[in-house]
Amino acid sequence: MSRLPFRSSIYRAGLALVFICSGQLAAAAPVTAVYEAATAQKQGMLDTMKALVEIESGSKDVEDVERIAELVSKRLSDLGGTVKIVPATDVTRLDDTPEKVGPMVHAEFKGTGDSKIMLIAHMDTVYRRGMLKDQPFRIDGERAYGLGIADDKHGVASVIHTIDLLQKLGFKDYGTLTVLINGDEEISSPGSRSTITRLGADQDAVFSFEGGGMKPRLTLATSGIGAVYLNVQGKTSHAGARPEGGVNALYELAHQILQMDDLSKPEDGLKLNWTVAQAGTNRNVIPGNASAQADARALRVSDFDALAKTIDERVQNKLLPDSKVSVKFEVRRPPLEATDASRALARHGVQIYEELDLPLAVVDRPTGGGTDAAFAALKARGPVIEGMGLSGFGAHSNDAEYIIIDSIVPRLYLAARMIMDVSEGKAPLK
Repeated sequence: MSRLPFRSSIYRAGLALVFICSGQLAAAAPVTAVYEAATAQKQGMLDTMKALVEIESGSKDVEDVERIAELVSKRLSDLGGTVKIVPATDVTRLDDTPEKVGPMVHAEFKGTGDSKIMLIAHMDTVYRRGMLKDQPFRIDGERAYGLGIADDKHGVASVIHTIDLLQKLGFKDYGTLTVLINGDEEISSPGSRSTITRLGADQDAVFSFEGGGMKPRLTLATSGIGAVYLNVQGKTSHAGARPEGGVNALYELAHQILQMDDLSKPEDGLKLNWTVAQAGTNRNVIPGNASAQADARALRVSDFDALAKTIDERVQNKLLPDSKVSVKFEVRRPPLEATDASRALARHGVQIYEELDLPLAVVDRPTGGGTDAAFAALKARGPVIEGMGLSGFGAHSNDAEYIIIDSIVPRLYLAARMIMDVSEGKAPLK
């Protein structure tokens, strides 16, 4: 295939404007061919988002997730990818994991280079079946509304149209471009987490297409989310006539919770807060069972490991020797930790955005929430960047979820340029 303009005079001329003699960025201009190609994708992006919104895909409505997976699979296949719909078989059973979990769409695009780059997004939503009628796709000024459009159907569309953009430019200098779109993100990715981690480990860079924020940003760090389930088995007895015949599970539960009140370390971002408790059945019965749940947050994977170990040790110290205490610690999502490599690649993204005369913040300290990018980063050898999606607002709301239409072109330009520069060795990965 002959080289297109971005690979010759236009592309090089655009890059020449980026640098001054010292090698630092000057007043940069966008690479013309890439910018024009991104602009040409705008209406197609809107059409794709509409098609995705019109398929309801709540995480626990597996048949609906399978329907949207078919659409995503076809779109990626039409672009020339080797595509398969992967059922969730290696499922991590969390407290609220449904019996059946939605599938993933896994696609690979082979290029002529050596780099390995992965793009991830999710196609499931938090919404119940039937809510589409209250939040259909519609455009109002510079906003496109729709069920799940901000979280994360725009991300799926962004992946599809970034690949389409690169193909229309004839760019194939990557080695392998891997796409993974999962259908269980909103329930903590129990069926896809192991696949995301496995594939992420072999990439030079991973880009995750969750929303890019109302004020454009890239995200390098998020808090990890954990859960603790504490259960106490005692023995019931009449609370008035024979309380000594019982083993008060509520007493033991209170003891266990109180002896863990020093495990939070807010200064280090480690938080453990007990939020739900249940005990007893009747006022005049010594409770034979009691349970509690806690929310845990951490900034480092090692903090969760240490917390789980400490909790296991603490519950061995019982107030009532005849009670039985069990505890389970779940890592709902590990933290995404910023690295030198992710900071360097994010700075490169800031420089690309400056070509459009637009600001781009980099968030390298956790601000809450959780992300599948954290699973990709667990064993990653390259940088992981979150927040590659569009600007938007109202995720998980019943009537106000939207994306900013004006963010489509800049974000597609950013995604394409990041992939191109990683592929050609022009972006830092260390």
